[in-house]
Amino acid sequence: MKGPHNIIRLIRTGATLERTGAMDAVLEAFKAPRRLRFAARMLGWPFKWLGLKGDPALPPATRALTALGPAYIKFGQILSTRPDIVGEEVAQQLKYLQDKLPPFPTEIAKAMIEAELGRPVSEIFSEFSEPVAAASIAQVHRARLAETGEEVAVKVLRPGIERAFRKDVDAFYLAAWVIEVLAPFSRRLRPLDVITHFEGVVLGELDLRLESSAAAEFAANTAKDEGFQVPKPHWFLSSRNVMTLGWAEGIGLNENDLIDAAGHDRRVLGARVLQLFLNHALRDGYFHADMHQGNLKIAANGDIIAYDFGIMGRIDEYTRRVYAEILMGFIRKDYRRVAEVHFEAGYVPPDRDMDEFARALRAVGEPIFGMDASRISMARLLSYLFEVTERFGMETRTELILLQRTMVVVEGVARSLDPHINIWQVAKPIVESYVKDTIGPKAILRDLVKTARVLARFGPRLPALVEAQLIKAGNPGNPTLPPRRRVHPMVWIALVLAAFASGLGLGGLL
Repeated sequence: MKGPHNIIRLIRTGATLERTGAMDAVLEAFKAPRRLRFAARMLGWPFKWLGLKGDPALPPATRALTALGPAYIKFGQILSTRPDIVGEEVAQQLKYLQDKLPPFPTEIAKAMIEAELGRPVSEIFSEFSEPVAAASIAQVHRARLAETGEEVAVKVLRPGIERAFRKDVDAFYLAAWVIEVLAPFSRRLRPLDVITHFEGVVLGELDLRLESSAAAEFAANTAKDEGFQVPKPHWFLSSRNVMTLGWAEGIGLNENDLIDAAGHDRRVLGARVLQLFLNHALRDGYFHADMHQGNLKIAANGDIIAYDFGIMGRIDEYTRRVYAEILMGFIRKDYRRVAEVHFEAGYVPPDRDMDEFARALRAVGEPIFGMDASRISMARLLSYLFEVTERFGMETRTELILLQRTMVVVEGVARSLDPHINIWQVAKPIVESYVKDTIGPKAILRDLVKTARVLARFGPRLPALVEAQLIKAGNPGNPTLPPRRRVHPMVWIALVLAAFASGLGLGGLL
């Protein structure tokens, strides 16, 4: 982590930001403390000559990130959805990173396809275009299957991308360590754990077989979702470095002028993006975790089309219930319940004051209820949330990073479509429906049925298990047990009924 090559790469990062003029924008966007600003300046300024030039035609922030490498580009894609955090100018610069990066030559892509699939490209496809989109990890070609004539999208990984990512991530580890040393307050945010999580997510994105699997599962989960499409993969034309999907034509969600010209209602689309994400996260526990505008398009009939399934999020049923109760508490302005859920889930240390935490949550929620989204400063809101988490000793929970990050991105996408969107009003019907189905009477009945099924499977073994434990308890320390003693049948009936009743009770409570 602290090897010379990583130190040099970190210096190079600072130098590139200085050389391209992006350092000021980055430090200001993240409200970096004075000590960190000074360290960043000292890291980059004396070594400007080491900085990569990048494409001089690009704006500073985009030029810096494209010069630095794929992991930095991925980070920039996230920031591009949040002009309310990094500023409109920087966000517009970074939108270039979503799908308009310089492509690699088509001949190289064809050679990779032939090596992966073991057949000539001309035999598989009757048509094969130049790149139609290029991002940090892969590029996409439009093609037509020779056998059926179906139009498809062929995604090909960039050559050497895994090695490049590993270099970037190694430098990120060093940067996280430096931040922990220079800003001790950041340790509760566990920067090193966050980078470990990021590394795992990205490395999974570099195997297109996993992305094909994710696309198939996501398509199955969302098949009945109105106004939503997921292209299905062609398994026999996909491999580690190549993936083939059905082609779906649409307008990019970052092209508001074209959306308006096509007659689509951006307010409806903004609400749908947010509601679809909540439905997938709460109902399915499986959601698209890279929902920036470059991965979403609008079909001619107004459907939202999702692409790029390299980063998907999965959350268990308990976490979904906690997440829904927190959202529902905010929607109902029941800040005491929101605080209780945080304590019950262990998100806040038990030695903190619950009433004080509830009061802090009210200060977060109240200013944004009923207020036009265009008047809400998300940067200030996040800054206050950061203060709250620090004050109450809340640590970063790596299992929730994807969910939280995607929520921030999705809200940014929705706001870009409808600057006046009220996220609470849009979220309310989805969250209420989920709470009704999973925390109300239906949920208790479903839990009872699940418990009964489990007990039914283990029921025949219960008497023998209980008897064995009774015999053991009556002979502590004696490895030689006496012959099996008979117990009155009514005792067994009572034990089984008691176990069944306690199981039902436990299931209902859970």
